Amino acid sequence: MAEPAVAEPIATLAEQTTFAEKTFSAEQATSAERTTSAERTSSAGETISTEVSFRGERSGTAPLTWGQRAIWHAIRRTAPNDHYFNIGRVLPLADRGRPATVAATLDALARLVERHEALRTRLVPAAADGGPSQWLADTGSLPVTIAPATGLPEAAAEAEALRDRLSATRFDYPAEWPLRAALVTVGDRVTHAVLVLCHLAADGHAAEVLVRDLRLLVRRGSAGRPPATTPLDLARGQHAEAGRRRGAAALAHWEAGFRAAPPTMFPEPCAEPRSPRFWTGRIVSPALARAVAAVAAAHRVSGSTVLLTASAALVAAGEGHRTAAVMPIVGNRAAEALRDLVSTLSQDGLFVLDLAAAERNTEDRDGDGEEEGTGAARFTDLLPAAHRAALRAYRAAVYDPVEWDALGERLRTEYGREVHPYCCFNDMRLVERPVPEGPRPTPRELTEARRRTAFGFPATQDRVACRYCLHITEEGDALAVSLTADTAYLPPEAIRAHLYAMEELIVTSAAGSPPPVPDLRALLESAAGDRS
Repeated sequence: MAEPAVAEPIATLAEQTTFAEKTFSAEQATSAERTTSAERTSSAGETISTEVSFRGERSGTAPLTWGQRAIWHAIRRTAPNDHYFNIGRVLPLADRGRPATVAATLDALARLVERHEALRTRLVPAAADGGPSQWLADTGSLPVTIAPATGLPEAAAEAEALRDRLSATRFDYPAEWPLRAALVTVGDRVTHAVLVLCHLAADGHAAEVLVRDLRLLVRRGSAGRPPATTPLDLARGQHAEAGRRRGAAALAHWEAGFRAAPPTMFPEPCAEPRSPRFWTGRIVSPALARAVAAVAAAHRVSGSTVLLTASAALVAAGEGHRTAAVMPIVGNRAAEALRDLVSTLSQDGLFVLDLAAAERNTEDRDGDGEEEGTGAARFTDLLPAAHRAALRAYRAAVYDPVEWDALGERLRTEYGREVHPYCCFNDMRLVERPVPEGPRPTPRELTEARRRTAFGFPATQDRVACRYCLHITEEGDALAVSLTADTAYLPPEAIRAHLYAMEELIVTSAAGSPPPVPDLRALLESAAGDRS
């Protein structure tokens, strides 16, 4: 699930500002055709509103891609709080290279929209005989907010505030372009560009592609060759016969996984829900970053697999399940043609982990005399099977959400209850850092690093379409793990315990003492301890 504050739309900002006609300098006149006659300025310190025109190579319509269908499904379930899915980025432009002028940056924004068709594509609401589709425009104009600042520290703060403000309202999907843009200036130079994206047009990887391309367009005037495919072409391919066959094979994996796992990971409420109902806990841990890397290297799996396995094992232990089912968000960019495509390709995968099988395997080893005295399966014994299960989940994460819904309805009828894990995992790091060279961290070093662990409840939401949503990001030399949960199933104290338990589980494993799987419930109960 995408992770993610609340503010005014661009239209409101424009309505609140008094404008005078903007005058161009000779330097700005070279790109004057990019702006409309509606461009305005104001006295020093006041926000400016302008527009840039764009002209692409084609227009057209197509069904939504499967990734778009998936996020549209989530948006509808989360509305009117679907600003939760907006993606905000800040691009510093005063750090290096030649100074960026307002005119040149506006021109770069226009070329960015021309380069990536997703940025000039809008939702077409569902017709009576089908679902929504998408419409690609060849021409149009994009509103841009310009905010002056008095110096670089103030500009950085203003850029962050603009990102938060522009992210804080839901998009008007049929009527608004899926990009909100703003520039922060000091004098006549642009110090920061702010992009806020609709999740229907871009996922986290695509947002980074746009930041990279905008920097290149500002600095060099070119971002190189365009992406090898487009959202419209992708959509048409997915809805063709070969695409449908691939989707059917993926859904066969889902059905087998649903049948192997409990109907849901959180079957019964355990507390009176808070108001707001959904709370986000967040732990920032340098020790966890070092421990994840150490465990991953020792067991030849990715750090993401270590974290996914820890999440699944703790959820299963906390709810008394012997099999865990978690839905990781899968980027779906293994194909070379999709690496630089700006679209929302991410879809849910289904990761199923049989904890009891690891215990049986350990007993078999003991019985054969190959290993003696190992006792119960330990956390690291789960990793080989988890690695294979994760690969299966990733391969089966491209499918038609409409057909996925039909599968869910069929299983609901058969089971007499809803079948859905309601347990999500989103590693939002685009690339994992290489494992640090040198010896593994010692237990003492990990203990020292844990003294820097920080925890808090940074956000609440009225509505989120899940019960457990774990998000992984980086913050300096630390891992930041956020858990957004339904407080009817995981009260705030349980959210806190899950996050501290994850740190404890992986850190002790890195220190050479992986906890036994049967002890994970007790670990959850004691992990928070007397930490403040």
